[in-house]
Amino acid sequence: MDGFIVDDVVRKANFSRRTFANYFSCKEEAVAEYFIGNASKEDRNMLLKDLPPDATPLDALYNLLKLQFTSEFLYKLRQFVLLANQYPSLEPYILSVFRRLQIAAQETLEQFSHGRYAAGYTHLLAGAVYGAFVPILDGRLNVLLPGESQEEDSGAMSFDQYLNSMFAYLHNGF
Repeated sequence: MDGFIVDDVVRKANFSRRTFANYFSCKEEAVAEYFIGNASKEDRNMLLKDLPPDATPLDALYNLLKLQFTSEFLYKLRQFVLLANQYPSLEPYILSVFRRLQIAAQETLEQFSHGRYAAGYTHLLAGAVYGAFVPILDGRLNVLLPGESQEEDSGAMSFDQYLNSMFAYLHNGF
Protein backbone atom coordinates (compact mmCIF):
# COMPACT_ATOMS: atom_id res chain seq x y z
CA MET A 1 0.00 0.00 0.00
CA ASP A 2 2.00 2.85 -1.33
CA GLY A 3 1.15 6.45 -0.70
CA PHE A 4 1.20 6.45 3.08
CA ILE A 5 3.25 5.02 5.91
CA VAL A 6 2.45 3.70 9.37
CA ASP A 7 3.38 7.06 10.89
CA ASP A 8 0.62 8.67 8.82
CA VAL A 9 -1.88 6.15 10.21
CA VAL A 10 -0.89 6.61 13.85
CA ARG A 11 -0.90 10.39 13.54
CA LYS A 12 -4.38 10.35 11.93
CA ALA A 13 -5.73 7.86 14.52
CA ASN A 14 -4.11 9.84 17.33
CA PHE A 15 -2.21 7.03 18.99
CA SER A 16 1.43 6.01 19.26
CA ARG A 17 3.47 3.88 16.92
CA ARG A 18 4.00 1.44 19.78
CA THR A 19 0.24 1.06 20.28
CA PHE A 20 -0.11 0.40 16.56
CA ALA A 21 2.64 -2.24 16.74
CA ASN A 22 0.92 -3.91 19.71
CA TYR A 23 -2.23 -4.48 17.66
CA PHE A 24 -1.12 -4.76 14.04
CA SER A 25 1.82 -6.32 12.25
CA CYS A 26 1.46 -4.00 9.24
CA LYS A 27 -0.72 -1.26 7.81
CA GLU A 28 -2.63 -3.78 5.63
CA GLU A 29 -3.73 -5.62 8.75
CA ALA A 30 -4.94 -2.35 10.29
CA VAL A 31 -6.97 -1.57 7.17
CA ALA A 32 -8.53 -5.05 7.22
CA GLU A 33 -9.44 -4.70 10.89
CA TYR A 34 -11.44 -1.57 10.09
CA PHE A 35 -13.66 -3.58 7.75
CA ILE A 36 -14.46 -6.43 10.14
CA GLY A 37 -17.13 -4.89 12.40
CA ASN A 38 -19.52 -7.86 12.36
CA ALA A 39 -22.22 -8.99 14.77
CA SER A 40 -21.16 -9.53 18.35
CA LYS A 41 -21.26 -12.84 20.19
CA GLU A 42 -24.17 -11.54 22.29
CA ASP A 43 -26.14 -10.81 19.11
CA ARG A 44 -25.51 -14.36 17.90
CA ASN A 45 -26.64 -15.79 21.25
CA MET A 46 -29.85 -13.74 21.11
CA LEU A 47 -30.41 -15.01 17.57
CA LEU A 48 -30.28 -18.62 18.79
CA LYS A 49 -32.73 -17.92 21.62
CA ASP A 50 -35.25 -16.40 19.20
CA LEU A 51 -35.35 -19.40 16.84
CA PRO A 52 -38.29 -21.82 17.08
CA PRO A 53 -37.53 -25.31 18.46
CA ASP A 54 -37.98 -26.95 15.04
CA ALA A 55 -35.55 -24.58 13.28
CA THR A 56 -32.87 -26.15 11.11
CA PRO A 57 -29.21 -25.14 10.91
CA LEU A 58 -30.08 -23.54 7.58
CA ASP A 59 -32.71 -21.39 9.33
CA ALA A 60 -30.15 -20.39 11.95
CA LEU A 61 -27.62 -19.49 9.27
CA TYR A 62 -30.17 -17.44 7.32
CA ASN A 63 -30.98 -15.42 10.43
CA LEU A 64 -27.29 -15.00 11.25
CA LEU A 65 -26.62 -13.62 7.79
CA LYS A 66 -29.47 -11.14 8.14
CA LEU A 67 -27.91 -10.06 11.44
CA GLN A 68 -24.31 -9.85 10.19
CA PHE A 69 -24.73 -8.58 6.66
CA THR A 70 -26.28 -5.19 7.24
CA SER A 71 -26.24 -2.71 4.39
CA GLU A 72 -23.44 -0.78 6.13
CA PHE A 73 -21.33 -3.91 6.62
CA LEU A 74 -21.84 -5.11 3.03
CA TYR A 75 -20.91 -1.68 1.72
CA LYS A 76 -17.73 -1.69 3.83
CA LEU A 77 -16.81 -5.16 2.59
CA ARG A 78 -17.33 -4.15 -1.03
CA GLN A 79 -15.17 -1.05 -0.46
CA PHE A 80 -12.48 -3.28 1.03
CA VAL A 81 -12.54 -5.54 -2.04
CA LEU A 82 -12.27 -2.51 -4.33
CA LEU A 83 -9.37 -1.20 -2.26
CA ALA A 84 -7.66 -4.59 -2.54
CA ASN A 85 -7.99 -4.37 -6.32
CA GLN A 86 -5.93 -1.17 -6.12
CA TYR A 87 -3.50 -2.54 -3.53
CA PRO A 88 -2.81 -6.25 -4.10
CA SER A 89 -1.01 -6.47 -0.75
CA LEU A 90 -4.49 -6.35 0.86
CA GLU A 91 -5.72 -9.51 -0.90
CA PRO A 92 -4.64 -11.98 1.81
CA TYR A 93 -6.52 -9.86 4.33
CA ILE A 94 -9.75 -10.15 2.34
CA LEU A 95 -9.47 -13.89 2.75
CA SER A 96 -8.86 -13.37 6.46
CA VAL A 97 -12.01 -11.27 6.80
CA PHE A 98 -14.14 -13.85 4.96
CA ARG A 99 -12.57 -16.67 6.95
CA ARG A 100 -13.34 -14.95 10.27
CA LEU A 101 -16.97 -14.48 9.24
CA GLN A 102 -17.20 -18.10 8.15
CA ILE A 103 -15.64 -19.39 11.38
CA ALA A 104 -18.04 -17.29 13.48
CA ALA A 105 -20.97 -18.73 11.52
CA GLN A 106 -19.68 -22.26 11.83
CA GLU A 107 -19.22 -21.85 15.60
CA THR A 108 -22.74 -20.47 15.90
CA LEU A 109 -24.10 -23.45 13.94
CA GLU A 110 -22.22 -25.89 16.18
CA GLN A 111 -23.66 -24.17 19.24
CA PHE A 112 -27.13 -24.32 17.69
CA SER A 113 -26.99 -27.94 16.53
CA HIS A 114 -25.72 -29.44 19.83
CA GLY A 115 -24.00 -32.30 17.99
CA ARG A 116 -27.16 -33.45 16.14
CA TYR A 117 -25.35 -33.38 12.80
CA ALA A 118 -22.16 -34.98 11.47
CA ALA A 119 -18.92 -33.21 12.38
CA GLY A 120 -18.32 -31.78 8.90
CA TYR A 121 -21.90 -30.60 8.31
CA THR A 122 -21.51 -27.16 9.90
CA HIS A 123 -18.22 -26.61 8.04
CA LEU A 124 -19.78 -27.51 4.69
CA LEU A 125 -22.87 -25.41 5.27
CA ALA A 126 -21.00 -22.31 6.45
CA GLY A 127 -18.45 -22.71 3.64
CA ALA A 128 -21.13 -22.98 0.97
CA VAL A 129 -23.05 -19.95 2.18
CA TYR A 130 -20.11 -17.65 2.85
CA GLY A 131 -18.44 -18.72 -0.39
CA ALA A 132 -21.55 -17.61 -2.26
CA PHE A 133 -20.98 -14.03 -1.08
CA VAL A 134 -17.53 -13.60 -2.59
CA PRO A 135 -18.79 -12.99 -6.17
CA ILE A 136 -21.24 -10.37 -4.89
CA LEU A 137 -18.56 -8.42 -3.11
CA ASP A 138 -15.98 -8.59 -5.86
CA GLY A 139 -18.54 -7.57 -8.48
CA ARG A 140 -18.61 -10.78 -10.54
CA LEU A 141 -22.35 -11.15 -9.84
CA ASN A 142 -24.71 -8.28 -10.54
CA VAL A 143 -26.39 -7.99 -7.14
CA LEU A 144 -27.52 -4.70 -5.63
CA LEU A 145 -26.56 -4.20 -2.03
CA PRO A 146 -29.25 -2.81 0.27
CA GLY A 147 -29.64 0.91 -0.39
CA GLU A 148 -28.28 0.79 -3.96
CA SER A 149 -30.67 1.78 -6.73
CA GLN A 150 -31.12 -0.22 -9.91
CA GLU A 151 -30.26 1.37 -13.21
CA GLU A 152 -32.63 0.72 -16.09
CA ASP A 153 -31.96 -2.58 -17.89
CA SER A 154 -29.07 -3.48 -15.58
CA GLY A 155 -30.48 -6.94 -14.89
CA ALA A 156 -29.29 -6.75 -11.30
CA MET A 157 -31.14 -8.62 -8.61
CA SER A 158 -31.57 -7.26 -5.11
CA PHE A 159 -29.50 -8.62 -2.25
CA ASP A 160 -32.62 -10.08 -0.61
CA GLN A 161 -33.57 -11.84 -3.86
CA TYR A 162 -30.09 -13.33 -4.08
CA LEU A 163 -30.14 -14.39 -0.44
CA ASN A 164 -33.57 -16.03 -0.80
CA SER A 165 -32.54 -17.73 -4.04
CA MET A 166 -29.35 -19.07 -2.48
CA PHE A 167 -31.21 -20.49 0.51
CA ALA A 168 -33.89 -21.97 -1.74
CA TYR A 169 -31.13 -23.90 -3.53
CA LEU A 170 -29.73 -25.05 -0.21
CA HIS A 171 -33.18 -26.12 1.03
CA ASN A 172 -34.25 -27.87 -2.18
CA GLY A 173 -30.96 -28.86 -3.78
CA PHE A 174 -29.31 -27.69 -6.95
